Amino acid sequence: MSVNFEEKIKKYRTAPFDARFPNTNQTRNCYQNYLDYHRCNKVLSAKNQKTTPCEWYRRVYKSLCPMAWVQKWDEQLQSGTFAGRI
Repeated sequence: MSVNFEEKIKKYRTAPFDARFPNTNQTRNCYQNYLDYHRCNKVLSAKNQKTTPCEWYRRVYKSLCPMAWVQKWDEQLQSGTFAGRI
């Protein structure tokens, strides 16, 4: 199963349609995938498992989010002032 997942990641080009976010404005989709990536990493790292499945969320948020937002959120995570629940 992981081989199939890894193949999907290699073929990934841009964010697929997500029924949770049907509107043109993808701001919420961007933010949710950023949170999902960090939550996934946190959980799998705590269980000493590979974080490969989390790469999907990273690629989606990198595709959707402006880099300035990502840099700002990363800085906030490092300083402990990020508003999202991870």
